[in-house]
Amino acid sequence: MQDINIEMQNNAEFAELKNGSLSVRVTKGELWSLDFLRNGVRITGSQLKNNGYVQDTNSGRNYMFERLDLGVGETVYGLGERFTALVRNGQTVETWNRDGGTSTEQSYKNIPFYITNRGYGVLVNHPQCVSFEIGSEKVSKVQFSVESEYLEYFVIDGPTPKDVLNRYTQFTGRPALPPAWSFGLWLTTSFTTNYDEATVNSFIDGMAERNLPLHVFHFDCFWMKAFQWCDFEWDPVTFPDPKGMIRRLKAKGLKVCVWINPYIGQKSPVFQELKEKGYLLKRPDGSLWQWDKWQPGLAIYDFTNPQACEWYADKLKGLVEMGVDCFKTDFGERIPTDVQWFDGSDPQKMHNHYAYIYNELVWNVLKETVGVEEAVLFARSASVGAQQFPVHWGGDCYANYESMAESLRGGLSIGLSGFGFWSHDIGGFENTAPAHVYKRWCAFGLLSSHSRLHGSKSYRVPWAYDEESCDVVRFFTEQKCRMMPYLYREA
Repeated sequence: MQDINIEMQNNAEFAELKNGSLSVRVTKGELWSLDFLRNGVRITGSQLKNNGYVQDTNSGRNYMFERLDLGVGETVYGLGERFTALVRNGQTVETWNRDGGTSTEQSYKNIPFYITNRGYGVLVNHPQCVSFEIGSEKVSKVQFSVESEYLEYFVIDGPTPKDVLNRYTQFTGRPALPPAWSFGLWLTTSFTTNYDEATVNSFIDGMAERNLPLHVFHFDCFWMKAFQWCDFEWDPVTFPDPKGMIRRLKAKGLKVCVWINPYIGQKSPVFQELKEKGYLLKRPDGSLWQWDKWQPGLAIYDFTNPQACEWYADKLKGLVEMGVDCFKTDFGERIPTDVQWFDGSDPQKMHNHYAYIYNELVWNVLKETVGVEEAVLFARSASVGAQQFPVHWGGDCYANYESMAESLRGGLSIGLSGFGFWSHDIGGFENTAPAHVYKRWCAFGLLSSHSRLHGSKSYRVPWAYDEESCDVVRFFTEQKCRMMPYLYREA
């Protein structure tokens, strides 16, 4: 961190604090104001009746709010990975992690930080839901509110967007540099398809036969038995020799990734053990929290319990010892609030923050086992600071041009929220794209920092579309590989 040299001034008219080019001034008197100035020139601020404390008389809940001025022609960006219009003006945003896909106003990665074209940013320093109305409730204001007895926010000066992001990540954590191999092409089994080692080899050999460069192969959820997710045990029927299979894949020059999540299905043989040891999230009355959405009797690992973290980490270490190089950390958004955390954390504050501690746990396992230079994730959920654990991808998109545009907006948005490395499901996740959409998406995907062919119920190998798709994938993968010295230097 840079040394902080605060200059203070207090007179009959105002009190002022100055650090570098940025000053905050509170004028005195009945018509007081709060002004943020760059080299003496006001860039934003608030006035009487534009901030305060509000109580909902029906619920008894207490809120703090602030309204910062929005200048003529001033545009707002960021607030996490959002798939709506890139310019936030006119939008209402709730920073509450949800599993909503790319075609809604919901977001997997909510970051209460925005940046404007005037060259400053604002971080609202609250982990719970923050409500933003950007030039909407008041057209010349950015309003933000939080259920709390206090409100804390930081104004970060630039004057350029690059300077703002540099200072923001200096404060909240820099993105780690992923290993060079992770910038290559990833291919997956897709999500709910049928596959075994023969299927996997047919994909990998098919890529080699067509001279399509491939760097990482990923196994999605069915490397484990169905509805036992996530107990980290390979399905012995589908994959009777996982260690040997991984060794054979690595002999072909590939890195190996496997899918995980922070949940456990009641069907798993280890479920009862985890329940008895207190490693799973509980309700306030001490009973186990469960629901049947996504899989029957689903429970959630309580990562505020150090012993639960140790158990989970040991399972990951076993996979690394087997030859797994990295993990796709799926989910992490569906975190309930009617619960009691092991360490007593506030459930409202833990809802978003869970994504951070989940990905941090997995990242630390990789840092310990393979080293920070080789550590990489493929994460879907995030909160403030999670940019330290790359890579992040955009979640569930449809296989059409509209969702391609949604994904592009999401990538630009998350980049303006302090995240350095991002990807998306090339070809779309839901449904199967026509060949012309797939080819266009391949070009887009291979111009993203990280590139992964992945779908839901159908495979994403290019020859499943047409032969020209193979040419497109080959051309853009080779172009990206040629650019790697430049890309990695810039990264």
